[in-house]
Amino acid sequence: MSDKIYGLIGCGMMGTEHLLNVSRLGGARFGVVYDTLPDNAARAAQLAGGARIAESVADLLGHEELDAVVICSPNFCHVAQLEEIAAIRPLPILCEKPLYTKPQDAGRIAAFGAAYKPPVWVAMEYRYMPPIEALIAETAAATGGVKMLTLREHRIPFLKKYGDWNRFNQNTGGTLVEKCCHFFDLMRLIIGSEPVRVMASAGQMVNHFDESYAGRTPDIWDGGYVIFDFASGARAMLELCMFADGTKWNEEISCVGPVGKIECRIPGPQRFWPEHLGASPEPEVSLYPRHPKGPTTRVFRVDPELAKIGDHHGSTYIQHAKFLNVVREQGEVEVSLEDGLKAVEMGLAAQDAAVRSCVVNL
Repeated sequence: MSDKIYGLIGCGMMGTEHLLNVSRLGGARFGVVYDTLPDNAARAAQLAGGARIAESVADLLGHEELDAVVICSPNFCHVAQLEEIAAIRPLPILCEKPLYTKPQDAGRIAAFGAAYKPPVWVAMEYRYMPPIEALIAETAAATGGVKMLTLREHRIPFLKKYGDWNRFNQNTGGTLVEKCCHFFDLMRLIIGSEPVRVMASAGQMVNHFDESYAGRTPDIWDGGYVIFDFASGARAMLELCMFADGTKWNEEISCVGPVGKIECRIPGPQRFWPEHLGASPEPEVSLYPRHPKGPTTRVFRVDPELAKIGDHHGSTYIQHAKFLNVVREQGEVEVSLEDGLKAVEMGLAAQDAAVRSCVVNL
């Protein structure tokens, strides 16, 4: 079976992670790459084994052998690039989150989705981290139906990005969109219901005050609390802290229901773990039944090679294996445009609730 040929739009940190994972997967390869920064594109082309460098999105789409497109450009570029692909050459797409950043763009994404025929997969890597996959699969039985879900992320500050675009809300949609749409997607998926209202307290507390870009101080938030009520009666809370550099667990997810609790704990990317502390912790999943009591914990060991080529514990590789099946017309999209829309809608509503200090109905 011949390789499927992908085009890469955006060759920064996430673009590189996608490229390296596809290269390891086999059955697909990046044949053409595009980035507004020539150095980024040249490095990606080399990593891809000699891919062609396109001068624009339109030029990339003109590559005759192209079978699919992967979008990893900055957040604020996604809507226009999706529309450009639709207008020039519709192909299967894997688009990084968030799908959009401004409330007024939700209609553009909905119109795109209504008219676009090829499959579109929204990249939600957190779904495919092995411990989170296990938690998702086992939550119903472990809890008897989730009533309370708590998701805590304690991590390092936002990484530096080319052009410093991620330092400003106007480019990212805000932290609760840019960083947290992953988590709101998980809430919907795990609870199996839709959010109906949200309250939030969040803001810029510690990071980036001493930075300046063209005379502007960053306004991106670095922490807060968000609580959603769901139509099922379940409640979910996100606790975000982006100045917890010394923490052991980056993400902790706890789901509790009438018969018990299930919890997973995930360390940060291995490249940020201090070498003098030895090996990075391994992700864990624990079960806590109410009757009979007897907690159990199991460890999930990540393939060391996959850990080296991404910051998401092998999930990008798993996601691409599934997307390749979609491109081959042998599988179904698991993270739809609607999922991407809902995740951003929740993030924007949470941003609004925090800014206005009120409850926002969805």
